[in-house]
Amino acid sequence: MPSHQQPQPLDPNEEAFVRELSRVMLALPRAVDADIVREAGLPLSEYTPLMHLSEAPQQTMRMSELATACNITLSGMTRVVTRLEKHGWVERTKCAKDGRGWNATLTATGLARLQHAWPAFLVSVRHHLVDHFTGQDLAPLTAALQRVATPEGEPN
Repeated sequence: MPSHQQPQPLDPNEEAFVRELSRVMLALPRAVDADIVREAGLPLSEYTPLMHLSEAPQQTMRMSELATACNITLSGMTRVVTRLEKHGWVERTKCAKDGRGWNATLTATGLARLQHAWPAFLVSVRHHLVDHFTGQDLAPLTAALQRVATPEGEPN
């Protein structure tokens, strides 16, 4: 935001939207986490990297890319991947391209664990989020959220 712009007060609808979005950003991950821990014994903090790895080419991602995809710090991702390695769900290897970085690769056991937890995740996300938008055209909302989540100057 250019610093020379004068701040514009939010109208009541905008204010309500911002406040409710803030509540959702806190409440939704907590609710989904509680559901999948209860139903599948896997916290969202471990489910999410397994999911991203399952979708990556060769089910492998550079640790820094995985951290970005999961929206946590590299050191935080290192701690998560260490836990996943102990379970045998992920393997960490040196990056062949430059030798400085590390890759995380989903194992067959990790994929099976993800597949076991996926139904609980799906039910929870539908219940806590998607079902509230039944009958709505989600494409424009999705596009707006992508613009919000993409830093200025970067392509969506």
